[in-house]
Amino acid sequence: MKRTRIATVLQDSQPGEVVNVRGWVRTRRDSKQGFSFVEVYDGSGFHGIQAVVDGNVPGYEHIKEVTTGASVSIVGEVKASQGQKQRIELLAQDLKLIGKADAEHYPLQKKQHSFEFLREIAHLRPRTNTFGAIARIRNTAAAAIHEFFQERGFLYIHTPIITTSDCEGAGQMFSVTTLDLHKLAKSNSEVDFSHDFFGKHASLTVSGQLEGEIFACSVGECYTFGPTFRAENSNTTRHLAEFWMVEPEMPFYDLNDNMELAESFIKHVIGRILERRADDMQFFNERIDTTVLDTLQNIVGHDFIRLSYTEAIDILTQSGQKWDYPIEWGGALQSEHERYLTEKHFKQPVILYDYPRTLKPFYMRCNEDGKTVRAMDVLVPRVGEIIGGSQREERIDMLELRLKECGLDPATYWWYADLRRYGTVPHAGFGLGFERLIQLVTGMVNIRDCIPFHRTPKSADF
Repeated sequence: MKRTRIATVLQDSQPGEVVNVRGWVRTRRDSKQGFSFVEVYDGSGFHGIQAVVDGNVPGYEHIKEVTTGASVSIVGEVKASQGQKQRIELLAQDLKLIGKADAEHYPLQKKQHSFEFLREIAHLRPRTNTFGAIARIRNTAAAAIHEFFQERGFLYIHTPIITTSDCEGAGQMFSVTTLDLHKLAKSNSEVDFSHDFFGKHASLTVSGQLEGEIFACSVGECYTFGPTFRAENSNTTRHLAEFWMVEPEMPFYDLNDNMELAESFIKHVIGRILERRADDMQFFNERIDTTVLDTLQNIVGHDFIRLSYTEAIDILTQSGQKWDYPIEWGGALQSEHERYLTEKHFKQPVILYDYPRTLKPFYMRCNEDGKTVRAMDVLVPRVGEIIGGSQREERIDMLELRLKECGLDPATYWWYADLRRYGTVPHAGFGLGFERLIQLVTGMVNIRDCIPFHRTPKSADF
C-alpha cells in the first residue's frame, strides 16, 4: 500500500479511511488489556500520529522491539481520537518493524536535551521537534526566496564556489589547492601556485556578487543563492565558516530602488513562513523565544524607516546609553547599536545608508562628499543587521582608485573593470545571510543550530 505522509493524514484524512504511515517511533505505551499505543513521526509536520495496535494485529509479536528510534510501517484505519491532544488516530491493521533501535544506547531519549549535546549528534538531531521544525522552516524560506524573485522576472544564476577574486577584500578566505602540503611544510621557499591545479592561488568564494554583476550587466535582474565561506576565526553565536547567501543584482537600480526591493523581499519571505508554517512558528514562540511572533509581525507590519549613518550616529551619541563599544562617526556599528535603534529608539525596522567610505569594500559607489559610499544595511529588532547592500561603483576611474585604496591589485579585477569599460550602467544589489534569517525567524540563540551541519573553528564533523 502506498505511503501517506503523516502531515497529510492529520490534515486531510477522514474517519474510515485506511492509510499506510511510515516513520520513526517517538514513544510506545503498553496497556494491560493487551494492546499498545505507538506514536510515529516522519518529519512531514510538527506532530506525529498515534497508532493503537491490538495484540491480534499481524506484527504485534515484535512489539517489544518497537522502541524509541525504531522505524516502522503501520497500515490502519483513521478513527476519531478519544484523547484531547489529537483529532484522529490510527486503529492499526498491520505492523511492520523495519529497523530496530538499541533502546539502551539510542541517544535521543524522551527527555530534554541541550542544544550543545545535540550538535554532537547532528546526524540524529533532525528527529527532534526543534530541528525538524528548523528543517521545514529552511525549506519554506528557500521556496519563498525563489518565489519572490521568479515572480519578478529575475534569473537564478549559479556562481562558482572556487574563485581567484576576494570580493570583500578582507583576505579571510579558504585556500583550495592540489599541491602536496607535506612537501610544502618541509620547504622554506614561497609557494609557487603556477604548479597548482588552476595555475594561480584559488580560494573558496566569500560571495557570488561579482559574478552576479556580470549577468546583471548582460541579461538583467538576477540572483544567486548558494554556499559561501569565510575563514574568520570566530566562535560567536552569529558566525559560521560556511553559510548560504542570497544575492540579487539589478541593472539600472539606484540605492533607493535597492532599499525598496530589500524591504519587499524580507517582508515576503517572513510572511510566507508565518502563513505556511504556523504550527512550527507557534512551537518556537512557546518553547524558544516568546517574542518571535511579535518581532516578525512588527517587521511585516511596518514601513522600514530610512536613516543615514550620520543621523544614526547622532541618535546613538545623544542617547545617554553606556556602550560596550563606544561609538563615533567613522566607527563600525555593533549589534548593541543596531538593536538599540530598532528595539528602543524606533521600535521597528530601520534601513541605514551612506556609510563612511573607509568601512566598506571597493565596489560600493562613492558619494560626491568624498567621505561616504552608497551603502545600506537593513536592521531588524532582535538581531540587528539582516541585509547589507549598496549601489555599485559604475565609474571605472573611481573603481580603480578604490581598489588601490583597499590594497587590491586592479589587474586581478580586469574582467570586473571591463563591465565599466564596455557599456557601464548604474546597478545595485544586496546580500542576505540565509542562516541569519533562520535565526531571526526561529528565535534560536546560536546560529550553529540554524544550519544542518555547522562549520566553525575546530568543527567540521558530519
